Amino acid sequence: MQCRCTSFRASLLHSRIPKWKMSDSAEASGCFMKWKYSRHFTFLKQADKNITVICELCPGEKKLSAAVNSTSNLLKRLTWQHRQTLLSDPCSSSMDNTVATPAKQAKLDFTSAAQKVSEGELKKMIAGYIVEEMLPLHTVESPSFRCILNKIPVCGKKAALPDRKTDIREFGIYTTDDIWTSHNKSFLGMTAHWIDPSTFVRGHAALACKRVRGRHTYDVIGNEIEQVHSAYGLNSKVTATVTDNGSNFIKAFTMFQKSDSDEESEEDEEVTFTDVEQTLSTESEGQFSLPPHLRCASHTLNLIFHDVEKWLQANEAKFIHRSATSKCSAMWTKANRSSVASELVDNFFKKKLIVPVSTRWNSFHDALSRITDIPLAELNTVCTQFGIKCFTDREYLFLKEYCIVLKPLTVAVDILQGEENCYFGILLPTLEILMSRTLALQDELKLTASLPDAIKVHFSSMMDNKEALLAAVTLPKFKLRWIRGEEKKDMVRAMLTTECRGLSLEDQQPAQDHKNPADSTDDFFSFEEDDCTYSTETEVMEYLKSAGSELGVLS
Repeated sequence: MQCRCTSFRASLLHSRIPKWKMSDSAEASGCFMKWKYSRHFTFLKQADKNITVICELCPGEKKLSAAVNSTSNLLKRLTWQHRQTLLSDPCSSSMDNTVATPAKQAKLDFTSAAQKVSEGELKKMIAGYIVEEMLPLHTVESPSFRCILNKIPVCGKKAALPDRKTDIREFGIYTTDDIWTSHNKSFLGMTAHWIDPSTFVRGHAALACKRVRGRHTYDVIGNEIEQVHSAYGLNSKVTATVTDNGSNFIKAFTMFQKSDSDEESEEDEEVTFTDVEQTLSTESEGQFSLPPHLRCASHTLNLIFHDVEKWLQANEAKFIHRSATSKCSAMWTKANRSSVASELVDNFFKKKLIVPVSTRWNSFHDALSRITDIPLAELNTVCTQFGIKCFTDREYLFLKEYCIVLKPLTVAVDILQGEENCYFGILLPTLEILMSRTLALQDELKLTASLPDAIKVHFSSMMDNKEALLAAVTLPKFKLRWIRGEEKKDMVRAMLTTECRGLSLEDQQPAQDHKNPADSTDDFFSFEEDDCTYSTETEVMEYLKSAGSELGVLS
């Protein structure tokens, strides 16, 4: 039996190496000699950055190679080939974790009692699963999926499982579309946005960023949008799609938007037969449908700014507008291209000039505001050192008025292009406040005269939109506070009550599929639910009178 004591193994190792190789390999084998398990191997030679050893635990002369400064290859040999031998070796009783037995997979315990969930929790989990996994709504009607749901223990009497129509009422998804060109190539970007029905937290996901070939015609755009919706099973989920005011987008949704007759036909579950040859020979128009269309409010407000610019160019103020903005552009160019000029601005004004970006109108207003915050005398001092023309008193006052007039518009744009806390219900209150603030300046500043009319023209389709009104009044931050005029308040209050009453009656409908034949006589004693109207109106009034402004009030 071989002795595996460290001293004996070390002496045996040195006795096997020729003396003329000891000096050459001493440094290389230093890492190996200091290794805890080097006694189980015999050093033979070194070749460049590798060493060759003989495993003493293998029958015969099993040669192994390892790196000069690493013993991981040898450690694997001990771990997987000689585990039992090492455990029986008294010299290896204090082995460390490097050769520990691989952890066994933990066994699942199915003996504990299953935890029951409430009916509401089950519906929320189903809705969350459908949304997060981007599954089609008909998943909840799949027999295999319903079989899984039936295995989940529910507290109390188990109600009917939700169907596709129920899930549509649980949540809605909005998508956004945009097309842009970069390096002579066109791309389509699409995102999805929704609100979690239990936490009221906004969720969002990127759907596509794909190459679009050819011209951006309305039929090409409509086909690309429909393909992305179909790929994620969103055709029946999308409440509306938001795009900019491009004529190609507008025409695409005008031509291919789903009509009410199409929705009614989808409810009919009857099977219809179609001539395949005729279908394939027809053109693409009418072969797909798009959801309702909404125009981006931020982009529309930018169009209003361009209307103001056109008004200035066609008015008597065009000369002063042109001269004042050209001097501002000269300052921005000088400060942006010259490091000396930039240092001069920093030293003189103690802050940098803001250089506007062509794609963001707000940056133009912010850049003008930074200039008008500087006193005229100091501003002209820097202009003189820059070698550009100084501002006149009239130009300076014009820029001041320009920034005052358009300040509410910039705030509105910032609000409507928010990320986390921007909801559909913010649109109408923002427009109402914007118009009231511009009207308040109308007597003092001539530039504000056309702004309220421009807002009404561009947002004419939204001012009395039912969905927009309901979205605003059901946002606890606003309720009815933003509406001016008692007549309109009463109208919106009645609209909200009618909507809530319809939802209450819909939720209270009994499940016809699970009706007990023995209880069929209950239909004889059916009465109108008078309390439903009273409770719905009371709940709406309590909500409108509540002081809370958080979304949790909606619960």
